Amino acid sequence: MADLREKSGPLALLVGLISFIAFEVAAFYLLSFATAGLGESNQYQPNNTIVSNWVKTVTFLVLHLALVLAAVLVLSNKLPRRYRGQLVGWLLLSLLVGFGLLIPLFY
Repeated sequence: MADLREKSGPLALLVGLISFIAFEVAAFYLLSFATAGLGESNQYQPNNTIVSNWVKTVTFLVLHLALVLAAVLVLSNKLPRRYRGQLVGWLLLSLLVGFGLLIPLFY
């Protein structure tokens, strides 16, 4: 039997990419504001310990994961069926990007 599932076209992928970038930028600024009081502002001071920066890192990652999963749950109910196939790809990419966002978080 032939594949009866409709595929999303290149325009839908482009809209998904633009939405993904907008979501990640908004999530980064929201979470950097939420974790602003955690961690050391000067990483290279002599009495700096890893504990406060570790708390900021774990808090950022857990909140990012919660935000991403909430967005996936909402979108999986709101999107038409033919676009839902993109969600898993954007979810996995977002989990990788969450670790990459730690670099600008501490600079």
